[in-house]
Amino acid sequence: METTTSNVETDVMDEPEIPEEEEALIEVAMQIILHAGDARNFAKDALKAAKISDFAQADDLMKQADAQILEAHHAQTDIIQRAMGGESYPYSILFSHAQDTLMTIKTELNLSRELIDVLHIVYANKEA
Repeated sequence: METTTSNVETDVMDEPEIPEEEEALIEVAMQIILHAGDARNFAKDALKAAKISDFAQADDLMKQADAQILEAHHAQTDIIQRAMGGESYPYSILFSHAQDTLMTIKTELNLSRELIDVLHIVYANKEA
């Protein structure tokens, strides 16, 4: 009877390597998604604070949201500037998704600011 051995270790080692350019895009895409997601969470918390008339907290949370969205924007801009400088990157659906996420959440932040302003007016008129 023949015995066969498992090639589990060999199979793992035979996986294709990710090209350096693609790996860079994946890393940046994940940073964009992470920071943009954090910005969204801060904006949601800011709206919750505004709903209970805690506008100082809402303002602080929106500042944190702005800082996170700026980090995401810097990560995206870095890749774009490198590409404009001649570096070549393959198409990446993940990077496209990250850019879409960034733009969507930037819009959410703008709308959150407007809603907080409206709530401020509503509460001010209620107290008058």
